[in-house]
Amino acid sequence: MAAIIEARDLRKNYNGRAAVDGISFDVQRGETFGLLGPNGAGKTTTIRMIYGFSPMTSGSLKVFERNIESHWRFIKERIGVCQQENSLDPDLSVEQNLQVFARYFNIPKRVAAERTRQLLDFVSMKQRKNDKVTSLSGGLMRRLVIARALINEPDLLILDEPTTGLDPQSRHQVWERLDELKSRGLTILLTTHYMEEASRLCDRLVIVDHGKILVEGKPAELIRTHVGREVLEVSEPSRDLIEWVESRGLEHENLVHRLIVYCKEGESLFHDISGAYCTEGCDLRLATLEDVFLKLTGRGLRE
Repeated sequence: MAAIIEARDLRKNYNGRAAVDGISFDVQRGETFGLLGPNGAGKTTTIRMIYGFSPMTSGSLKVFERNIESHWRFIKERIGVCQQENSLDPDLSVEQNLQVFARYFNIPKRVAAERTRQLLDFVSMKQRKNDKVTSLSGGLMRRLVIARALINEPDLLILDEPTTGLDPQSRHQVWERLDELKSRGLTILLTTHYMEEASRLCDRLVIVDHGKILVEGKPAELIRTHVGREVLEVSEPSRDLIEWVESRGLEHENLVHRLIVYCKEGESLFHDISGAYCTEGCDLRLATLEDVFLKLTGRGLRE
């Protein structure tokens, strides 16, 4: 079965700088695929090319087996997009925002009204249908934007950081809605800065930096391959401990005030270190996707 998205050597230049520098990936039908990376890594630029907002500089890009350059109208009709920015109309009610947006797809009024009712029920907002969007919380606005992106019953839903800025409760509510969409077989392309979100939602993902793909795979496989099962963290490590870790050839990061050891020896290594080198500030935990992300992209601040 052909992939929903086929990107080959995809490039995008701005003023001579490569924002996306020759990336290739496929998104299969029915999967949730994640694009992860630091600020400026090229995530948003990539998805803007996919939904036809920004033309690519070079490479090839097919969506629904059609070339984005020559069939962008056909492709846009089958895509739902949830952008980072809140583009809801503040002068319209919750219900009107969906019905007016439906006109862009030439959806008949009766059909648009029925889909609006179903979508507001889906995002648990039917009681707020007559409210102005300016009265909504950030979490409700994001749920409404997702509902709007579904008004044309898309085959591909593109979500650009859908839960940025939301409190934990609102974030989990959005996740529950996306879980339901996944269960219906909808293909989802997702960018996010939340590693927990990526681990929970994504079947596969790529981590990009400086416009290039660093790794690709399933979240659990990436954790196992690049970090291991567990991570040992030691606050204010002694010189003796650092020398011991180095002498054992253990993969680690020395952050001066904190030592991170990527270990596959588990509890035995924890007991060796905690018993001989530290009585407190020594923690063993399961490795996460965030460990992979930081290991591959670094811990420095980005502009």
